[in-house]
Amino acid sequence: MKRYVVCGMSKRALGMFIKPMLETFSSSCQLVGMLDVDARRFEICKEQYPETNGVPEFGPGEFENMVKETRPDAVIVTSRDDTHVTYIVQGLQHDLEVITEKPMATTASDCRRIMVAEKESSGHVNVTFNYRYNPYHMKIKEMIASGKIGRVTSVDLNWYIDTYHGSTYFQRWNRYREHSGGLSIHKSSHHFDLVNWWLDQQPEEIFAYGALNYYGSESVHNPRKEDGRHCSTCDVQLDCPYYMRWNTRSNSASVQDDHIDSDMKRRKGYTNYRPDKCVFDSNIAIEDTYTAVVKYDRGSLLNYSVNFSLPYEGYRLAVNGTEGRIETMEYHAPSRVPFPTPKQTIDYFPLFGSKETIHVVEREGGHGGGDPVLQEDIFLGEDPKRAYTILSGSKDGALAVAAGEAVWRSVEQKEPVRIEELLAAKKTLK
Repeated sequence: MKRYVVCGMSKRALGMFIKPMLETFSSSCQLVGMLDVDARRFEICKEQYPETNGVPEFGPGEFENMVKETRPDAVIVTSRDDTHVTYIVQGLQHDLEVITEKPMATTASDCRRIMVAEKESSGHVNVTFNYRYNPYHMKIKEMIASGKIGRVTSVDLNWYIDTYHGSTYFQRWNRYREHSGGLSIHKSSHHFDLVNWWLDQQPEEIFAYGALNYYGSESVHNPRKEDGRHCSTCDVQLDCPYYMRWNTRSNSASVQDDHIDSDMKRRKGYTNYRPDKCVFDSNIAIEDTYTAVVKYDRGSLLNYSVNFSLPYEGYRLAVNGTEGRIETMEYHAPSRVPFPTPKQTIDYFPLFGSKETIHVVEREGGHGGGDPVLQEDIFLGEDPKRAYTILSGSKDGALAVAAGEAVWRSVEQKEPVRIEELLAAKKTLK
């Protein structure tokens, strides 16, 4: 029986890790400790999963006591992004297996700390990049690895976040770079890891542009310049297009999202946590729009863009190679898309030949069916029959974070940023 402790009782912790430990993998997994800054989160966990009533609780400064009292084999890190590094390093110092949500950390320098600690430990780090496990993404990996399009020359990836999901980042702690690294790390690290994995290459240099176009006090959608408002009590909410797009005047309508807990009553009482801060506050300083060019170590190029305020959610992808091209488009959360959406397929265009359309077998579960397979790899070990490695390690986590940091640094400095300089022991960056 493998013993686990969880640091950070987030929605992700409960649904992605604690629930399967208690239900699907209960014969081999045991939850022996929970750590969080807020006692209310323990209460919510026990309300949802009464089986955790006897599990010991610990505060944020009690990691050492937790390890001593519970004797875990592994630690799962699902706390706020900027705290990941602390719990990961502490876990490695105790030679524990560490499973962490993305991003692994919020800075490249903290990623280096983690990799140094891992080298000095008999433990190891796994980063739960669930996008890799999406059936379409696994199929694209197989097609590229098989040589179906030859040597990859370039990738075009355009990611779209809708006005519901996008605005939630600016309502919460994600709006502060010191907590999330900015959205080029918190969100885009997912996308950079996906491309890194598809190509089996490492990013070398990035040049990017970015801006705050939709949120913040200067937004054209701001009904009134005033800081400190909250959606639940705002007196101009009926004049806010972001609020009115997804709510009714009587608040009788509800919108579902994989990332957000829609039960506001249950969240009341969380310490220093308001999920309904105004998206037009003047202290918002991160970007909501990016375009970037990434150069890889074996010659591939990536043209990447992400926008956090669009009418629908999804992505467009094209992968070009010396023997052909792969194309696909996905519409995420179709219930929030204001028009009929086609079913996702993968189109293959040989350089000299006829187009093929590939229909992928889909799976149930979060993140496009990726979460259940990732859970199996985490709790049962990687599938030995799979032809390629998919579970991410600390190097993968570091490269994804460094790419995201290179993006926002390039935006600020107006020059290319090299990944090796970000991850170096002594930085030469300005």
